[in-house]
Amino acid sequence: MTITATPTAPAPAPTQLAPAAARIDRLGASRAVADLLTALGRDAAGPHLADTPRRVADALAELLTPRELTLTTFPNDEGYDELVLVRDIPFHSLCEHHLLPFHGVGHIAYLPGERIVGLSKLARVLEHFARDLQVQERLTQQVADLLQAELAPRGVAVVLEAEHLCMALRGVRVSGARTVTSALHGLLREDVRTREEFFALAGVRP
Repeated sequence: MTITATPTAPAPAPTQLAPAAARIDRLGASRAVADLLTALGRDAAGPHLADTPRRVADALAELLTPRELTLTTFPNDEGYDELVLVRDIPFHSLCEHHLLPFHGVGHIAYLPGERIVGLSKLARVLEHFARDLQVQERLTQQVADLLQAELAPRGVAVVLEAEHLCMALRGVRVSGARTVTSALHGLLREDVRTREEFFALAGVRP
């Protein structure tokens, strides 16, 4: 993972977006899935399940491996000082408590300081941290903290809305319920009018 900035103006020192992805032992994961199927009373060597352990291991490796991300920033030459918001960013991740997916949309905004960032990178930052065993609260905070550290903006706001299959398919079995989490920094936390503007533009009830 690397972060680079355009050389036309001073940029913050690069930082690592997230801990390096854990080394995934696909063969070991396949054996573990086969053992799990056996423990669940299934014939892991049967014709319909024989290749399932490999498929599951490959799928989990893909879901838990973030793509390399370069967070490109640019000098804010025009002095733009209004809200920049990308809303309804689709994302999915794996709940670290049950290994079941949760999915939804994210709304990410910032008030520029001396630097701005490519708009697509806001979505990529969310995707980057989502490719892990996660809880929604931590995922929300990680995105906000990274943008605050790298851009030094006057404010950052991140809201995630997600449905958790560990609630929909088991336990309480509530389908369609959405969990909303937020992380706010700077003026987007401290200034009431700025915070209300973000929630209104993102279509989220505070």
